[in-house]
Amino acid sequence: MSELLYELKGLNGQLELYEDKIVIKRKGFLAKIDHGFFKGDKTIYINQITAIQVKPAGFFMYGYIQFTLPGGVESKKGLRDADHDENTVEFYKQDNELVKQIKSKIEELMAQQRMSNTNQLSPADEIRKYKKLFDDGVITQGEFEQKKKRLLGL
Repeated sequence: MSELLYELKGLNGQLELYEDKIVIKRKGFLAKIDHGFFKGDKTIYINQITAIQVKPAGFFMYGYIQFTLPGGVESKKGLRDADHDENTVEFYKQDNELVKQIKSKIEELMAQQRMSNTNQLSPADEIRKYKKLFDDGVITQGEFEQKKKRLLGL
């Protein structure tokens, strides 16, 4: 299991941030009221997150951090509906800075994953790359065939 980076103990649950995922745990009375007494932990992998919305807490209002996922229908009515959204954790004013750090770290992790995904070539792209090297005379026919077989798992 990866190392816990950040932990937010919110009003309607707890958010744990790891290198590859966030876990939303529904602990506490308010969490059980808002989300049901039998709701389990929810794991959201960083590569699933398409957007993060943060509403900082004010003097009289709770704040929230909400995650948008592909195909998800997140609350669009702000705080009064966010407390029932399963991808949202509400927090107190004293946690505004922590939530800002969590959001920044998640965005950094999302960017790192996008970069690593764009640097990975598919087997077909790899074969094309080696074919071009063969056509340009950089590698031999035998080297090309060997790389092709390895990429095709033969």
